[in-house]
Amino acid sequence: MDFSYSDNVMELLERLRGFMDEHIFPNEALMHEQVEQERWSTPPLMEELKALAREAGLWNLFLPRSYGEYSPGLSNLDYAPLAEEMGRVVWASEVFNCAAPDTGNMEVLAKYGNESQRQQWLEPLLAGEIRSAFAMTEPAVASSDATNIETRIERDGDEYVINGRKFYISGACRKQCEILIVMGKTDPQNPSRHLQQSQVLVPKSTPGVNIVRAMQVFGYDDAPEGHAEVVFDNVRVPVENIILGEGRGFEIAQGRLGPGRIHHCMRAIGAAQRALEMMIDRANQRVAFGEPLIKKQSVREDIALSACEIEQARLLTLKAAQRMDEEGAKGAKDLIAMIKIVAPNMALRVLDRAIQIHGATGVSQDTFLANMYAMMRTLRLADGPDEVHMMQLGRDMARRAQG
Repeated sequence: MDFSYSDNVMELLERLRGFMDEHIFPNEALMHEQVEQERWSTPPLMEELKALAREAGLWNLFLPRSYGEYSPGLSNLDYAPLAEEMGRVVWASEVFNCAAPDTGNMEVLAKYGNESQRQQWLEPLLAGEIRSAFAMTEPAVASSDATNIETRIERDGDEYVINGRKFYISGACRKQCEILIVMGKTDPQNPSRHLQQSQVLVPKSTPGVNIVRAMQVFGYDDAPEGHAEVVFDNVRVPVENIILGEGRGFEIAQGRLGPGRIHHCMRAIGAAQRALEMMIDRANQRVAFGEPLIKKQSVREDIALSACEIEQARLLTLKAAQRMDEEGAKGAKDLIAMIKIVAPNMALRVLDRAIQIHGATGVSQDTFLANMYAMMRTLRLADGPDEVHMMQLGRDMARRAQG
């Protein structure tokens, strides 16, 4: 295994770090202020930074080479250190048009969409002109098993009629969100549970799409993106809005989630790395009981253990990314499951230590630690909870051992 970065990646990473130092870190407070002024709309500062990032050539870096004309030419392994850097600030990935759920939706449209769908929705998403959402999770069923979803997509002539309730639909609260990819059942009686589902494109402005409320995460509403509860009440869209065809929804979901999971893990490592650096700075500067905190053995142990855990997770992430490049998401599924289990839990432990060393400041709004802790705790559920990944990984390993 060779995880050394190419000259091209190192040059991109240097430019990205320079952009973060010049434009992202100094603007964290201002971004928060602008969000508070208009909760559910993209802040003007974000649009300004996006224009600068695109001009700097730091744009759509997440799309791997396999996506051809839409890709900047990077591999998954190439993207890993760039995503890690973006993960150091909650909203940074959006500046570079590398934020979920748009990334996953762009991948779906690039891989599975037809020419008309790409022209209408993929191109403005790639340009950063609109935002999108992915509507799968439902409150009434265990949505970690996508075959459980109950939203109905029924054909009526040349239209599909959609009825159902979704929640924690990230991005749907934002005014700039114009398109939702909705997963539901077109054939609930199909003997194959994996052929009952389909995915359909639903413009947010379609009559019957009702944004009920913004769900909170440990008290955070994560504006301006938000996590909406959405009711689809006799929503009608043309049959041309189906993606790939009826019964292909589960297949699309599996193709979408592999890259999304590893992107989350890359960013989680960046968040943990920043927390470690903050921990070290605090320990060197803060005096307690007559001496700097760094003199305390327990503080030194927290720093050392955090560094070890971050590097372990980073190496596993790089190995998973390399395997994806070589064998695709299916060939890398064991490693993707491993890192999805490991990275959020690692980040939570590191963030918790950083919070403890910062004392009351650590749980306040004065650092990114509390907000990021809430996000990392949510990540243990997003894109499949730990238990599902462990269950499937253990099952697959046991099957292979039996031959």
